[in-house]
Amino acid sequence: MLSVPEAFAQILRTVQPATPRSCSLFEATHSVLAEDAVSDVNIPPFDKALMDGFAVRSSDVPDGTGTLQIQEVIYAGSVPTRSLEAGQTSQIMTGAPLPEGADAVVQIEHCQINEAEQTVQIKTTPVAPGKNMLYRASVLEQGATVVKAGTFLRAQEIGALAETGSPQISVRRTPSVAILATGDELVPPEKRPEAGQIRNSNEVMLHSQILQADARPVPLGIARDERSHLREKIQEGLKSDFLLLSGGVSAGELDLVPAELAAAGVKQVFHKVNLKPGKPLWFGILEQEGRAPCYIFGLPGNPVSSMVCFELFVRSALRQSLGFPDPMPQPVSARLTADFQSRGDRPTYQPARIDWSEGEATVTPLKSMGSADLHAAVAANGIALFATGNQLYQRGLSIDTFLW
Repeated sequence: MLSVPEAFAQILRTVQPATPRSCSLFEATHSVLAEDAVSDVNIPPFDKALMDGFAVRSSDVPDGTGTLQIQEVIYAGSVPTRSLEAGQTSQIMTGAPLPEGADAVVQIEHCQINEAEQTVQIKTTPVAPGKNMLYRASVLEQGATVVKAGTFLRAQEIGALAETGSPQISVRRTPSVAILATGDELVPPEKRPEAGQIRNSNEVMLHSQILQADARPVPLGIARDERSHLREKIQEGLKSDFLLLSGGVSAGELDLVPAELAAAGVKQVFHKVNLKPGKPLWFGILEQEGRAPCYIFGLPGNPVSSMVCFELFVRSALRQSLGFPDPMPQPVSARLTADFQSRGDRPTYQPARIDWSEGEATVTPLKSMGSADLHAAVAANGIALFATGNQLYQRGLSIDTFLW
């Protein structure tokens, strides 16, 4: 049985980043950039006014006062036609290029125009070079990296890529993730369970988690505890980039999943991890000639175990596939709001509520009836990690937590 760090290491050694694909910026939101993007222009490409007003030579109005001769009006999108000599100014609009000789902008509210004499009287605070303007290339130089490979693309990265000449980019292909729930006891959520039955909550829960991980879910329904039916469903699932099987990986007589995966050519990487909940976790790979491999996770059937294993291990594997430079879950140190008694021979990942108070994270472990108690997870926004053994963790102690 592997430790949690050993399981992470084996997953990250096995899963390779997905092949890149080219897409337009309109399709790129929530993708991961596969190659560095560099700017084909300086930003700004010219000395740029940051507000409406008058472009001036700061040496003409060092104390903020003076009367200057107006040369022209410069609009955004136009080009100045006159340079400024001593005692001259040009009216300028936000975003327009400054004329040669200008090194500052005085905002329009501090200017009084004399239309008849084509002059402007300035009354403002002292004017220094660079006031209310941006110098050419002060934000970004041509050839500089705009967004690095491995960056998750949000609206601001998309905008920066458009501004700097990358209308078409290379991103990691979004992985498809098949979901197969197993067990004769399962019925669809829309059906009322009869004696000995439960609703198939794991499939829709995993579907949601996959979407939250920016991957593409492929629900396959329920596979019965019968070899031929399970085999058929597994073959269908192996067409995706990932296959998640819910249930069927423990030690019961009808836990058929590992044997059927082996029969399909899947190589087991590991089975069982030393954590609670989630000990029966199974992971393997199917190498396929002429196409990318399929990565397979056998998740425990109890819903909290399934949820925890997804958040820790499957999400890390998906992030590795998507090309994130640091795919593993990042711990958040938080102080306990109450005493907590930990018990057991495995590290425990307890559903918890993580909040922030006065700039500090706090954590409240939630009462749970075990790995089948999904209701305990409803109030949770993460998990708290407690080490192996019987130990009283006192209020105020800092522990590692992981946000969902």
